[in-house]
Amino acid sequence: MSSTSTLPRRGRRLPSYVPWLLITPSIILLVALIAFPLLFALKNSFYFWNLQMSPTPMGFIGWGNYEMALSGGLFAGALYNTLLITVVGTAIEFVLGLAIALLLVRQLPGMSVTRALLIMPTTIAPIVVGFLFRYMYDPGGGLIPWLLASLGIPLPAAGLLGSSTTALWAILFADVWQWTPFFAIVLYAGLLSIPSDIIEAARIDRTSPWAMLMRIKIPLIKKTVMIVIMLRFMQLFNTFDLVLVLTKGGPGASTRTLGYSLYQYGLVDFNIGLASAMTWLMVIVVNAIIALLVFFAFKELD
Repeated sequence: MSSTSTLPRRGRRLPSYVPWLLITPSIILLVALIAFPLLFALKNSFYFWNLQMSPTPMGFIGWGNYEMALSGGLFAGALYNTLLITVVGTAIEFVLGLAIALLLVRQLPGMSVTRALLIMPTTIAPIVVGFLFRYMYDPGGGLIPWLLASLGIPLPAAGLLGSSTTALWAILFADVWQWTPFFAIVLYAGLLSIPSDIIEAARIDRTSPWAMLMRIKIPLIKKTVMIVIMLRFMQLFNTFDLVLVLTKGGPGASTRTLGYSLYQYGLVDFNIGLASAMTWLMVIVVNAIIALLVFFAFKELD
């Protein structure tokens, strides 16, 4: 009797407002952590405020900080370096990571050890990687200059990090060394998810390896590919640690990225107004690029 009386109560539906009530604290916390800092930066971007001169904003200057960032070439130069590192770095890491993932899928001897070694670079903090490559680039006995000299490749007199033509590529090489394994591991997991009967059917039809990769494997893991590319694109767009340790934005401003520029103007020069304006310019650019990438990448999948 008692069990039959409780059945209707168990099947009773919760009021529609209960799910919203449960997630409201998370929404409030999310808005506070994201919206408040952005709005604080937006307000400061319209004021002249240098902490070396005053602990409070010194006057409303309208679009002055934005005009200074755009007209002086500060933002444009940093944006060019950032886009160069981001686009080239993402492309190289994807191609190398896919090649490594295809080798891992073949189950060749020693692949278990290779998988373990692949994880190591991604577990190291970027600033530690920066110090590691700083010694490897040392023109007085570093491993990389020695290897290049042994191959007959001419090196700049100021060293790889001291020349404006090679410093940015040296930073990019260190990033590729650390994050290519991340692509390899994620793409390897994606390739393992492909049903084996599809691969077997393609082999019976004598599909070439290149056609199998381009027409079967990559289309089947397209969602994984796009997500990992977007993640690395956003991470590379905020490149800071390697620049700080390896070159400090130099020589000149040849390796100054947007992330390092914000650090330089905000925490070294204490120009809060200019740093806030550049923050908002950076937010607009990266969100526009990601929105375009998401639109074209997932248009066919939806």
